[in-house]
Amino acid sequence: MPAPEPAADTPGSDTPGSGTPRSGAPRSGAPHADTSNAGGAGAGTPAGATPRASRASAPPGEPGEPASGTWPAPVRRPTGRDVARLAGVSQATVSLVFSGSEAGRRVSDATRERVREAARSLGYRPQAAGRQLRLGRSGMILLAVPNILGPFFGRVLEGVHEEAGKHGLAVVVSSGWGSATLAEAATTSRFDGLLICSPDDSQLGELPADTPAVFLDADPGTDRARPTIELDVAGGMRAAVEHLAALGHRRIGRLRSTHSAYTFRVRQAAFEQAAEALGLDVVEFGVSLNEGQPAAHGVAHRLLEHPDRPRAVICDDDVVASGVYQAAVELGLRVPADLSVVGIDNVPVAALLAPPLTTVDLPGEELGRAGVAALADLLRGEPVAPVPPLATSLVVRSSTAAA
Repeated sequence: MPAPEPAADTPGSDTPGSGTPRSGAPRSGAPHADTSNAGGAGAGTPAGATPRASRASAPPGEPGEPASGTWPAPVRRPTGRDVARLAGVSQATVSLVFSGSEAGRRVSDATRERVREAARSLGYRPQAAGRQLRLGRSGMILLAVPNILGPFFGRVLEGVHEEAGKHGLAVVVSSGWGSATLAEAATTSRFDGLLICSPDDSQLGELPADTPAVFLDADPGTDRARPTIELDVAGGMRAAVEHLAALGHRRIGRLRSTHSAYTFRVRQAAFEQAAEALGLDVVEFGVSLNEGQPAAHGVAHRLLEHPDRPRAVICDDDVVASGVYQAAVELGLRVPADLSVVGIDNVPVAALLAPPLTTVDLPGEELGRAGVAALADLLRGEPVAPVPPLATSLVVRSSTAAA
């Protein structure tokens, strides 16, 4: 049975493998199109000329001679027609086998196995687009985060990807969005559902009632018709304040986020309640987390240059804490001998700071997994049971010491 013929190059394309290099010149040692005739080494070679060796005959580990200005033609993907020929069935039978529909059960077990074996041998992967069109699904979900560069959201994304793979879902991540962007995402067919993480008040708007959506680290009162999965950030903040008080600190600095997201309001309220209950003095400054470490560094200088500076500080995330470290070094202060520092998030860099940072661990991966699991239930039309706030914990390292 003849093998399928490779597809021809597309003139004018600027993508690798289409016959035209991106830069206009081949990279050194790059693979090339094999232009030797399939009929034999000497076929098509002028008389007296030495036939050029094909790439297949080149010594192992040594690339064949590059053809100037060209890239290899892409290998054509096997199709359902190829599978049908190899299995000796019709294309309609191949479509039924891979449709995942009730109609596919009409195909006998023996035929189904023959089709699947043919597909495996050819490396055939059925296109999902047709099935998704029939089901009215795209197979994609949108994870909306306020700042894609925030290290904590990397932890959330890790959990989202892990759980999404179990449900056959692909993930698209977006940041810098607003209510209009969310509304557009909700009303198009591009996404099956939305995961909205740590939203700022200005980013929230009314979503269509038929849009599957789950809120993460958000105000449970935002949309009571949709699941919300919270973190116990209040418990984590209380643990941080109590830890410093237990070390004898009576005057504490506080670098709080200036953003209006629910999670930061909860942290601030928990801090104020704990500090008041313990009779602590507080010196407080606001900082924009989206401006990152440079903004934190500037605000930390103001805090540490205060006439009666505190000997301990709690920051609203670990990036801000790293800015405090930098300012302390510049002012000749030692952590923790002269200044105890506590962060929130427990992102990977926290353990790499010198000294390693004491911080509140927010289980971002677990938050992401729980969010996708809830969204998958919604997509299947199943009810979602309420999820208790996910536990946080204080990770005590070397950045805090007795006052």
